Amino acid sequence: MRFFEVLIPVLLVVWLLWPLITAKKRPLYINLLPSAALILTILHLVVDKYRWQMVPVYLFVLVAFVLSIIDLIRPGGETFKRRSWASLGIMLSLLVLVLAVALPALLPVPKVPEPSGPYQVGTVTLVLEDSSRKELYSQDPDEARQFMIQVWYPAAPPVGALPAPWMEDARIVAPAIAGWLGLPGFFLDHLELAHTSSYAGAPVERNGAPYPVLIFSHGWGGFRAQNTYQVQELASHGYVVVGMEHPYGAVATVFPDGRVVYNNPGALPDGATEVEYDRAARQLVDQWAGDMAFALDFLEQENTDDPEVFFAGALDLENVGVLGHSTGGGATIQFCGTDERCKAGLTMDAYMTPVSEGVLDNGAAQPFLFLFSEQWSKDTNDRLFERFYSHVTQPSRVLTILGTAHFDFSDLPMLSPLAPQLGLKGPLNGARVLSIINDYSLAFFDQYLKDISTTLLESSSPLYPEVQYDH
Repeated sequence: MRFFEVLIPVLLVVWLLWPLITAKKRPLYINLLPSAALILTILHLVVDKYRWQMVPVYLFVLVAFVLSIIDLIRPGGETFKRRSWASLGIMLSLLVLVLAVALPALLPVPKVPEPSGPYQVGTVTLVLEDSSRKELYSQDPDEARQFMIQVWYPAAPPVGALPAPWMEDARIVAPAIAGWLGLPGFFLDHLELAHTSSYAGAPVERNGAPYPVLIFSHGWGGFRAQNTYQVQELASHGYVVVGMEHPYGAVATVFPDGRVVYNNPGALPDGATEVEYDRAARQLVDQWAGDMAFALDFLEQENTDDPEVFFAGALDLENVGVLGHSTGGGATIQFCGTDERCKAGLTMDAYMTPVSEGVLDNGAAQPFLFLFSEQWSKDTNDRLFERFYSHVTQPSRVLTILGTAHFDFSDLPMLSPLAPQLGLKGPLNGARVLSIINDYSLAFFDQYLKDISTTLLESSSPLYPEVQYDH
């Protein structure tokens, strides 16, 4: 919870408990606490902005303010009887306040961890159109493939720059995520209040350029910023990270012209035969791999000597890494298995069904780090992964993080302390999970794209007993 959201209930608790603790009527300065809480509530609405989870607290503040005014003007003795109806009313009020505070506490405004690297982070969002490919999932058969990318990079933000929102167009995307998770549409409206440690449009930090480039691919029903904790961390250590948003596969894509493209369930059709489903899945991931290839083509054009071009000279396109979660992990394997520009690949719970027969049987020529959660193992997926892994020729590691679940690799566990109960994470502490993922991700890409040696990938580390080496 944020500062005002904590301070307001604290003032109300002091006001309520005073008679019970002291056995005296509230003095003037204590009876003014609800008035102070009301002022803080107004400041909260101006500074922090309204969110529906705080409505019970807002109502409690108004009732407490009215009662405090009545208490100030009504005559009475200086003592207070602890065994009385008034005492019972205070205890019931405390219970109501606890329940009111529980709602914003259990659904806080997410706070993305600050990155630890030496660079500040900038971010820009761009629309790319590949006229050589058709959109497979549009009703218009002649529509060219168009998709969004968000780039995080080492930056030199100006003094006074404000951090970028965690989720652009949250008024549209947040209800889509809520629906995806089976929650009411309004349930995640407060996500528009979440901010990152990145600065929108900040100039590129030229001291240290050129930087290796990483392509990130989200999962089925994901979105480009779903791993902000990870992409910010990598960017802060001197990488340019390109977050893909694959329309019709993402939960929702909002283009700058206002057009909204939602996830198309038909792209991975339920109820289809195994053969039909596999064909559809491979078509989907082939489209995603095409998005990655086109994004790299675009970055090659951007990496000129023209100082007017935003990323001019800042990109080390000889050292390109690719990472992805779930279906995006399958897309990572597919891309690296077919495009030699990929020099290193990292997957998180890679979904193997969409990977083509050719890649499954030929493996990949790049070093890989395969991360898996403990709770996501599936027989078919494991069988396909072993088929692919047996043909991987470069040094690779397969690691399982004990105590984790599928969404632990994303930002989603930050939505609530009840994330394990909601099925959004495993039992391992969330901050610990992110630390493990970030440290292994950075060590891997540093070793294979920057030639910075590490012992973390060699064998089990006493620093991370939760990490199990499978191969």
